[in-house]
Amino acid sequence: MSDFFPIVLFFVAYKFQGIFIATAVAIAATLLQVGVAWYRTRKVEPMHLVTLGLIVVFGGATLVFRDELFIKWKPTVLNWAFGLGFLLSRFVGERTLIERIMGQQIDLPKEIWQRLNLAWVLFFLTVGAANLFVVYSFDTETWVNFKLFGMVGLTLVFVVAQSIFLARHVPDAKTEE
Repeated sequence: MSDFFPIVLFFVAYKFQGIFIATAVAIAATLLQVGVAWYRTRKVEPMHLVTLGLIVVFGGATLVFRDELFIKWKPTVLNWAFGLGFLLSRFVGERTLIERIMGQQIDLPKEIWQRLNLAWVLFFLTVGAANLFVVYSFDTETWVNFKLFGMVGLTLVFVVAQSIFLARHVPDAKTEE
């Protein structure tokens, strides 16, 4: 849930104060998110550090240049960076990134991990492209709504589809007994 904290605050701030205040709020909220994670565990997830870096760079550019296009590009750059990371993980080390993330919870054959990893690559590339479509086809209000509801909705649908895919490949606990 804390992953959605900056997105929700961005959305609320936008509705009351506009894109530039919302951008400043998103930067502050992401800094707070990373700070709290560090305080609690003395470590920060790489995903949060990448997100923080991008929000500071793209959000900062939005505020400095008073151009909302920078903040609108941030989700695409973030998703494409994650897609590239998942893609490259196939060639670095012995396990894909998705296996490194989920491998402690589930045991799957290598080919299934590779398919799942590729699905994440395609998901991130598609969501990044969808963001650009909305950025260049609709107004800022529509983009903000898409950022919260569309991207989060797409992610939830993808995770459910992934769960259904995984369920076919997980041995049944009753069968193992």
